[in-house]
Amino acid sequence: MNEFGTKPKNADLTKIGLRHLGDAFWNLEPAELVEHSILNGEGVFADSGALAIETGEFTGRSPKDKFCVKDAKTEDTVWWGDVNFPIDPAKFDALHARMCAYLMERDVYIKDAYACADPTYRMNLRVVAEKPWSAQFAGNMFLRPTKTELESFEPEWHIINAPGFRADAAIDGTRQHNFAVINFTKKMILIGGTGYTGEIKKGIFTVLNYVLPQERGVLSMHCSANIGHDGDTAVFFGLSGTGKTTLSADPERRLIGDDEHGWSDQGVFNFEGGCYAKCIDLTAEKEPQIWEAVKFGAILENIVFEEGTTKVDFADGTKTENTRVSYPIEHINNIAEPSVGGHPKNIFFLTCDAYGVLPPISKLSPGQAMYHFISGYTAKVAGTEAGVTEPQSTFSACFGKAFLPLHPTKYADMLGEKMKQHDVRIWLVNTGWSGGAYGTGQRMKLKFTRAMITAALRGELDVVEYKQHPVFGVSMPTSCPNVPAEILDPRTTWADKGAYDVTADKLAKQFNDNFNKYKDGANAEILAAAPKVAEKA
Repeated sequence: MNEFGTKPKNADLTKIGLRHLGDAFWNLEPAELVEHSILNGEGVFADSGALAIETGEFTGRSPKDKFCVKDAKTEDTVWWGDVNFPIDPAKFDALHARMCAYLMERDVYIKDAYACADPTYRMNLRVVAEKPWSAQFAGNMFLRPTKTELESFEPEWHIINAPGFRADAAIDGTRQHNFAVINFTKKMILIGGTGYTGEIKKGIFTVLNYVLPQERGVLSMHCSANIGHDGDTAVFFGLSGTGKTTLSADPERRLIGDDEHGWSDQGVFNFEGGCYAKCIDLTAEKEPQIWEAVKFGAILENIVFEEGTTKVDFADGTKTENTRVSYPIEHINNIAEPSVGGHPKNIFFLTCDAYGVLPPISKLSPGQAMYHFISGYTAKVAGTEAGVTEPQSTFSACFGKAFLPLHPTKYADMLGEKMKQHDVRIWLVNTGWSGGAYGTGQRMKLKFTRAMITAALRGELDVVEYKQHPVFGVSMPTSCPNVPAEILDPRTTWADKGAYDVTADKLAKQFNDNFNKYKDGANAEILAAAPKVAEKA
């Protein structure tokens, strides 16, 4: 085995079972990894200088193929069910051995990095990847050690990533040929059968969601965050496609991070060192900061070029609607350095309500905040699947159910305590439809959403009048600077008010049906925040 690049002292891959490898490339610079991808025929340059790659069969995460080793450490702590699927320790060991055998005589790319911008909670990571672009992704997304730090780098967690290795479900205990398996005892993640890079990122997020709340007393959050000129921190919770990355990239505020954070006794800190933005329909006008970040060092995933060119057609979703770009956070020109902030003064729950029912912005009481946090609602538009003609509701507890190894009430209780301790204002923001559901109404204009969030951050919504939504009970402002007053109450935007009432009632019932699984752990204040379903005559 030949070794190249910056290898830490005492680094030995045999400790994790990797022997008789081909060449091992340690901590190559981004330009070197790009070169390897190009020379290997696994990527091409876009006209912006970004590397364009294809992740293969999988262009998104595969939640049903994510497993957690069930052993003495996790048996009574992990929230087992439809998110955390158990796998036997012996199956993990056998799968690990088969992956190591697969990698024999193959080149590997090692990237040493760490998670958590607050040094108190730093977690060192070593990613061993089959593909150079997977290693580059890890370098983009996690925090980057200095040259001096690399010399004595000691990893706490290892990730072995081999897209070309396909599991045998009958032998390995997986569901099918692709898998992501977390072993909390051995501090190792195995990813195979899929090239989708997000599995690397979300594997570590899941680890932090287990370790930080349970062992370090830190609330882990699926959110973006930024900080104002006066040092005021804002946090944006939301599922994919609701606007976390877009709305936190505010030219008037410094970005802390776009997706994953911890909230400690000292404040908020980013888990990551980069951004992983959806880029379907990306334009310079709508999202200038993200647009400018798509340059050399960034990785574009599963995009389509305009015919005969290397210019990206960001509107083309024929490969996937989940086109992505990853880039180091330094590609954004106004970032917080380091990626930390104080305790948030404002928290925004983002939802893309394709039914057009929820207000574009509303203020939540503490009970309502807990209810909506546990619910984690958004609605996807129709047309993404054959035969789907109406919006599809999604409820993802804590706005990140797929990444929660602990029961959602653990995170909700921690959030509730911090909200009360720091007197945080909570806002529900609908970045979805107005004037009707998808197909009838119109998507809320980004400039209006930005104006409403700016008004909330500046305290301008503290001095306006509010009225209560008749079904969801949230407080809707009757005016907001730079926003037409008529769009603030969603019912007034519908031509057919009766249709709005029917749709609102339908959505309220979906909320209540979903919350039934959590109501035994909810207090009276939270239960009272449930939407009111109209009684049938």
